[in-house]
Amino acid sequence: MRIRRFALIVTSLLLPLIGGQAMAQEPMKVVATTGMIADAARQVGGDQVKVKGLMGPGVDPHAYRQTRSDIVAMTRADLVLWHGLYLEAQMEDFFHDLERKRNVVAVADGLPRDVLRGHDSYADKFDPHVWMTPVLWKQMVRQVQKALTDTRPESAEFFAANADAHLADLDRLIAYGTETLASVPVSNKVLVTAHDAFGYFGRDFGFEVLGIQGISTQSEAGLNRISELVDMLADRKISAVFVESSVSDRSIRALIEGAASKGHEVKIGGELFSDAMGADGTYEGTYLGMLDHNMTTIAGALGAEVPERGMDGKLSAGF
Repeated sequence: MRIRRFALIVTSLLLPLIGGQAMAQEPMKVVATTGMIADAARQVGGDQVKVKGLMGPGVDPHAYRQTRSDIVAMTRADLVLWHGLYLEAQMEDFFHDLERKRNVVAVADGLPRDVLRGHDSYADKFDPHVWMTPVLWKQMVRQVQKALTDTRPESAEFFAANADAHLADLDRLIAYGTETLASVPVSNKVLVTAHDAFGYFGRDFGFEVLGIQGISTQSEAGLNRISELVDMLADRKISAVFVESSVSDRSIRALIEGAASKGHEVKIGGELFSDAMGADGTYEGTYLGMLDHNMTTIAGALGAEVPERGMDGKLSAGF
């Protein structure tokens, strides 16, 4: 009886420790605003994280407001990752309030300011579209790695190994984009889109970028701006413009109609992923697939020879 009683006492003392160790191995609950940040968290976190992305395919982060279910998910998360740089403009006050109570990280706020583009409308703000070039996105991946490591330090080596593997893929993407986009004729290296989301892309890959709207989709596309771009398309004989998956195509179609009225034919070169990735569960629904699609679509529409299905033959549609 004494031995049995002793065993029961020992077991009762050990159970909380065993339970605590088991709980420590459960996936960390991470909530991310954009699909791009959610993808980075999954790549780095692996099976150590369970990631919920708030903004799905076709969602405009500039205009997005948190829902009741979003608030519940964020208050229950071990880590909340948002982009920052005024991307989630309608949610900023909410995040600043939440960060006083929960583990909240604005990922892009960790980037050096000297690598960022200035914001036309706000002297003290920057262009948030840093995911448009994998050169900058590599730094974002490291920021996500830091946030995960700070939250679960015992998994630091695991997160570091996953981050290194993902960064190697991003290096391949940079090499593919550099080679493919360099084959676009110099006179065709003009990228016209619905809003000014591709500035970092243009800077790194040598394209002139012209958006009808400004850096935010909340800015107005004035008639004067459309008229200026119509004249430019006709004068410079630019043959292709691009629509965006998360922005209405109305203004782009106005450009095409305006150019036609001047006797110049302009086609839609394709749909680009600007502020959101592709459908969940698809290659284009990952960061690699999103940029592979954009690079291949732009290069192909502007006169370059491109692989039929992109960098690794994974794109869902041929070019």
